[in-house]
Amino acid sequence: MMKKILIALAALLGLVVLLVVVCDLRVSGFARGRLYSDLASVPHRHAALLLGTSSNLRNGHSNPYFKYRIDAATALLEAGKVDKILVSGDNRHISYNEPQQMRKALLSRGVPDSLIVLDYAGFRTLDSVVRAREVFGQSSFIVVSQRFHNERAVYLAAMHGIDAVGFNASDVRTLRALKTHVREWLARVKVFIDLATHRGPHFLGEQVEM
Repeated sequence: MMKKILIALAALLGLVVLLVVVCDLRVSGFARGRLYSDLASVPHRHAALLLGTSSNLRNGHSNPYFKYRIDAATALLEAGKVDKILVSGDNRHISYNEPQQMRKALLSRGVPDSLIVLDYAGFRTLDSVVRAREVFGQSSFIVVSQRFHNERAVYLAAMHGIDAVGFNASDVRTLRALKTHVREWLARVKVFIDLATHRGPHFLGEQVEM
């Protein structure tokens, strides 16, 4: 009986691993050719969709993912690749406000406040991507995040009829970053669950002109 249980568990684990691998390959394969790391090659779009993250880690240290995304968004604007930056992030709690943190960082880099638009309801990548069109009227834009995140965002956009490309911010090469990449594998499985169940953003609301 124990042997049969172990075989069943091994088979289940194998199926889970296969599911993760298939979802990962599907997303990364689709995004190939839709992501840019060379600034000169990026096509012009009216807006950059800057995906939110916290400015600091739980240990109080500055978050390199945050810094690199700010660098990338600023570079796009300075190079004339975008006209405005739509900052979309989590503002679920009073003490936690990703859009405002990113706005302050962009202002400190010399980005005019008039070129920054804030989306406080970007709780998930799905919310940020769909709200960019449904609320902010952008059916074509440049997603700004790390490559692994851009791959998922661009795939989600396409599955919702949105023309999006990605500009890759510098990635983080530390042992701590491994945890982020493991979460990303699981997030890619969630993409297909959300698509199958027709899940949409938590909130939409009135349109905002950009």
